[in-house]
Amino acid sequence: MKMYILIKENVPNKLVPVIAAHASLACYKKFEKDSDMETWINSIFKKVVCKVNDIEFENSKTEPKSLILTESALNNEEVCIVFCPRDEYSKQFKYFRMWTPNVEQ
Repeated sequence: MKMYILIKENVPNKLVPVIAAHASLACYKKFEKDSDMETWINSIFKKVVCKVNDIEFENSKTEPKSLILTESALNNEEVCIVFCPRDEYSKQFKYFRMWTPNVEQ
């Protein structure tokens, strides 16, 4: 059982840790009464943070039990989608890249 946190690839590295932290807490608060969330929070509570492009981000909006986060430091742009933990995700999740810092110049 995992919670996926998808962060747009153009988000500056320095903002990603805070966005991911906010995402996991916001997701917990929104879905705390959900049976999947209750199972997850009382187990290992794995989280997967992925970097997605704009198309992947938009396609992910159709997935159930999710929450979209914006970032005030980026003019309230949508930057993250977090999903209530579950055992199975749609096929597209297998192809998302794990988040790694962007190379900054």
